[in-house]
Amino acid sequence: MHEFSIVMSIVETAEEKVKEYQAHSVESIDLVIGDLAGVDCHALDFAWESAVKNTVLQTAKRNIIHVPARAKCLECDCEFEIKELFDVCPLCGEPLLQIMQGKELQIKSMIMT
Repeated sequence: MHEFSIVMSIVETAEEKVKEYQAHSVESIDLVIGDLAGVDCHALDFAWESAVKNTVLQTAKRNIIHVPARAKCLECDCEFEIKELFDVCPLCGEPLLQIMQGKELQIKSMIMT
């Protein structure tokens, strides 16, 4: 389950920022997760519970901002939502796409106390 390592990375970043800004804990944290980021949200929830115990994120409110996957056809420039990396263009059927969004996995913001 790589979600546990993702959460541990988030905890490390939060602890660094709390120390940098001489805060005590994190009140809330906003995470941006794209549909193509390869993150299982149920596994992330499970990992979160155990990974944040006794850390600056223990009592933090976690907000997840889901980003739908969008692509642009390299043949006809059609932009559309996709479910899988290898979806084809709904307009012309070409498989070559430029991923516009959906691979995001980042901390957007934290409120520290």
